[in-house]
Amino acid sequence: MSDKPHLRIGLAGLGTVGATVAQQILAGAIEGVSLSCVSARDKNKDRGFDISGLPFVTDPLDMVADETVDVIVELIGGQDGTAYDLVKASLQAGKPVVSANKALLAAHASELSDLSARPDGVAVPLAYEAAVAGGIPVIKALREGLAGNQITRLSGILNGTCNYILTRMEEAKLSFEDALDQAQVKGFAEADPTLDISGVDAAQKLSLLSALAFGLAPDYTKMPVAGIQAISPQDIFFASQFDCVIRLVGVSERHQGGVYQRVTPMLVRRNNNLAQVRQELNAVMVRATPLGDLFLQGPGAGGGATASAVLADIADLALGFGRPLFSAPVSQMHTPSSQKAPEWEYYLRAGLADKPGSMAKATQILAENGVSIEEVIQRSSSDSGGFLPVVFITHEVDESSLNNALAALQQQDVCQGVLCLPIFAD
Repeated sequence: MSDKPHLRIGLAGLGTVGATVAQQILAGAIEGVSLSCVSARDKNKDRGFDISGLPFVTDPLDMVADETVDVIVELIGGQDGTAYDLVKASLQAGKPVVSANKALLAAHASELSDLSARPDGVAVPLAYEAAVAGGIPVIKALREGLAGNQITRLSGILNGTCNYILTRMEEAKLSFEDALDQAQVKGFAEADPTLDISGVDAAQKLSLLSALAFGLAPDYTKMPVAGIQAISPQDIFFASQFDCVIRLVGVSERHQGGVYQRVTPMLVRRNNNLAQVRQELNAVMVRATPLGDLFLQGPGAGGGATASAVLADIADLALGFGRPLFSAPVSQMHTPSSQKAPEWEYYLRAGLADKPGSMAKATQILAENGVSIEEVIQRSSSDSGGFLPVVFITHEVDESSLNNALAALQQQDVCQGVLCLPIFAD
C-alpha cells in the first residue's frame, strides 16, 4: 500500500478541459489523487460522463473553506469575476491552486505573486503549465530543465488559433475570413476570437514566460503587439516567393542591457523549425548558455492538450513539487521598459500607382530614410484598381528609420495599403 499522502481536488469549471480532467482523475490516472467535488454553471448539462456521484458545489468559493478539498483547480476562465475571486481566496487561505487561465495570471500577476510567494517564506503553490503553450511543458523546462542556464532569447508560436488560420490560408489558399470560419467550426477559435487574432493572447503568454526566463515583471501592455487580421492571401503568396511562411511569433530577448519583447506576424524562412509548426500546434524556442538552443513543440489548442498540462500540475502537487507563481514576487522583479528593437530584415508590401515614376518615388523615400533594399517583387494584376502590388525585402534596419520611411510612404498619393512585417532571425 502506498504511503503517499492523498490529494483531494476541488474542480471549478466543467467545460471541455474540466470534463477531461475530471474523467482522468475518476479513472485513477494519477495515483493518490481523488476528486472531492465539482462546480459548474449548469449541474445538469450532459458532459459525456456521470457526475451524479460527485458532490456538486453551486458557489465555487465554498470550496476554499471545504476541509475535504486540498487543491483548487480553476478552469472557469476569464480575467476577473468568479475565477479571480476563487484563485485569490484560495491563496489567501493557503490552499494550492492549479489554473489554465493566462488572462487572469497576466492581469493580476503582481497581486497573485504576493499571495503565492508570501513574506513569511511559506509559499502557496500556484501551478499554471496549462496557461502557456497548451500541452508543451515549457514552464517545467524553464524552471527545472534549464536551471543554471542563462537564457538570452525566448521565442515561439504561442497561439494555436492563429497558427491554424495562417496554415489553412497557406495550404488551402483560403481568405483570412474563411480560415477563421474553419477554425471556429473545429473548435480552435472562440465565437469571439478577438483575443486570439489580435495577438493579445500570445502577448499574455509571452509576458508569463519572460517573467520566468528573465525575471521581468509581466506586463503585456508594455510590448508592441500586432495580430493577423491584415494578412491576406497575397501576403501568403509573396512570402512563398521568398521561401518563407507567415507565423504569429512572440520574441523576448536580452538586448542593449534590457529585455525586448514583441508579438507580431513574421516571415519565417522554411528551413527554420518554426516554419514547420502547422495547424493548431505551438512551439517554443529557447537560446541559453551553456545548453545552446532548445526547441519544444506540441498541441497548443484543444481540450486534450490543456487538460494534459493541468493533470501534470496536479501530479506534481501530489508529489510535493508545488511552487509559487514566480521565483520572486513581481514587486521584486525588473520593470518592463520601452527597449529599442533589434535590427531586423523586413517584408514591406505596398500598392504602387500603375504609372511611371511610382517605383522610383517609393525607393527614393526608402533610401532617404536609411532603408536598404535587398530584393523586390512586383506583380501585375487585372483587378488592381490602378495600383500594383510591390514587395520589398529590406536589409537589417533600425526600427525608427523604418517607421519614418513607412510614414513618408503612406503620405504619397502613389502608394496605398502598406503592410510591414519583420523577418524572423535565427
